[in-house]
Amino acid sequence: MAKFFAEPTGQLKDYNPSKGMMNEYRNLKKAASVINVAKPLAINKKFNCVLVTEHIPGKSLGWYIRHEENLYVRLSAVAHMLRQLHENTKSSYNKVNEFRNYHDVLGHLKLDHNTRETFNRLLGEWWYSSLLNREYGCMVHRDVNPSNYIFCKGKPYALDFESSWFEANPVRDLGILAAELKNEFELHMGGGEKAEPYIGNFLWEYSSDEKDFYYITRALPFFMSIGLLRSARLHQGDYRNYLIREARECLKAINYR
Repeated sequence: MAKFFAEPTGQLKDYNPSKGMMNEYRNLKKAASVINVAKPLAINKKFNCVLVTEHIPGKSLGWYIRHEENLYVRLSAVAHMLRQLHENTKSSYNKVNEFRNYHDVLGHLKLDHNTRETFNRLLGEWWYSSLLNREYGCMVHRDVNPSNYIFCKGKPYALDFESSWFEANPVRDLGILAAELKNEFELHMGGGEKAEPYIGNFLWEYSSDEKDFYYITRALPFFMSIGLLRSARLHQGDYRNYLIREARECLKAINYR
């Protein structure tokens, strides 16, 4: 599989394709030492900044979500994979970066003044709480889209590490995937609430014990909110507004902690 970095699209204008190519190559190398990924095989700056990885045949997590086939088993496998990645890449923790990214996502949405101020106020409450405090951070996949997990012979493989982070909160990956599940069920499976049993089981499978599960579920709304806003950037009209409302409700969960 070949990925070319020299022709960025969308809002991204100030982009260094060579740096992007090298960044994903290094991230894949790092992740490959811990979990199953599409291994990087070659890079070539002169050939449109191409990154070549191995091809992983199989069905994506997205396919299993749409068909609701063995979904508990598939999500458990992804949970264990993410736990392995996070536990084996421990580092310092940059809490500031988590909030900076949230504000960047809000900026892309171009919200009206009152809505943006509501988000700003709620983010302030999260900042001054202890819910996102941690002793250590780790490497996170970050782009935890169901299409980026392929099952080959029953094993999950992770794809696309261009946007991976270090010194991050591991709950970020869990919150993004939880938001993706809610979004998929809302759009295609008869309602976002039907995703809740799967989300709960996914978080339990990831957790090392009850104390860990308790911490994760308290921090999750912040990162699930980011995931919903990320999806909102891809939609228009009523559904975009629905995702923004749901993201705001997630942040409001801090008032019940």
